Amino acid sequence: MAERLEDFQKFRADLNEEILGCGHLGNQALLCSRPSGLRTRRARHRNKELLGLVASAVLRCDDCITYHLVRCGEEGWKREEVIDALNVALIVGGSITIPHVRRAFARMREI
Repeated sequence: MAERLEDFQKFRADLNEEILGCGHLGNQALLCSRPSGLRTRRARHRNKELLGLVASAVLRCDDCITYHLVRCGEEGWKREEVIDALNVALIVGGSITIPHVRRAFARMREI
């Protein structure tokens, strides 16, 4: 995992291009950052970002957590609301998610 947010964003973009270059439709569908189906209603899309953050924490994917933290900020979620979501992830995911929630808090300092 890239340590700094700028490094993470470049790392993510570079590898996404490499993966997309393989030409597999599944990869293209999963790596598309703004699928048209998610843009039907702003409020619905906004909520999906917060839910994506919870799912990413439960699944213990630090890159995914960073992505959704950035997107939650762009969608206007307040820090307190994001913390509430991370608390849900702790309840659902259990103690194994604690290190990932810690790193999410560290990443929020940068965002």
